[in-house]
Amino acid sequence: MQLQLPPRFGFSEFKRATPIDAATVWQVLIERNAERVPVKRPEVARENLRRIIESTFRLANKAGFGAMTLRELSQEAGLSMGGLYGYITSKDDLASMMEDMIRYVAGEIPVWFAGHGETPLDRLDAIMRALVYQAELLQPWFYFVFMESRTLSSAQKLIAKNSELDMHRALVQLIEEGGEADPLRAQMAAAHIHVMIQDWHIKRWKYKQMKATVDQFADSVSRFVRGGLARPAD
Repeated sequence: MQLQLPPRFGFSEFKRATPIDAATVWQVLIERNAERVPVKRPEVARENLRRIIESTFRLANKAGFGAMTLRELSQEAGLSMGGLYGYITSKDDLASMMEDMIRYVAGEIPVWFAGHGETPLDRLDAIMRALVYQAELLQPWFYFVFMESRTLSSAQKLIAKNSELDMHRALVQLIEEGGEADPLRAQMAAAHIHVMIQDWHIKRWKYKQMKATVDQFADSVSRFVRGGLARPAD
């Protein structure tokens, strides 16, 4: 599907259009984990997954995901160990489920804006804004996956790495189509864009001190990138 949004859309417009937000993410999570999640009572499954994931966020923020035990998680979520094992079999299982969710969301964003705007830079701007706004809607998810990526299994780390490279290549392609002829400059610009956007959900305290809104941050990234790409090579 493609989202129909105006050029340089804001957070409120994106929030109304995105199919994945803090409320709908649980259903998407169930669909992506249908083989392990009981679906005879979907409403119960959604609620239990919400309790498990949100409890994981709280425990990880207190002492780190590595130090968390499944028994602590079951107590925090208000589920028996048997109930917990109905959804996950290990911490690796839980981490991979959460990483997969964010990888899926990030992978969908370029698809949502495949036909956006009139130029490649219009599409690049839309993708940048959507990444910022989606991370705002799912901030605990994005923060957890970034901070706890070291806990993933080797196989899952490789999947996550390849996913990041897919996004990187999508950005590079739009930058090159927008007029950047130097491949290295395009690669570096894409890498810088990714880091800038991550800063919003990783160092939220810094922007709170500035009293910067998510729209102001997205506009700043947009101006910075468009200005940099408009300058000729030295």
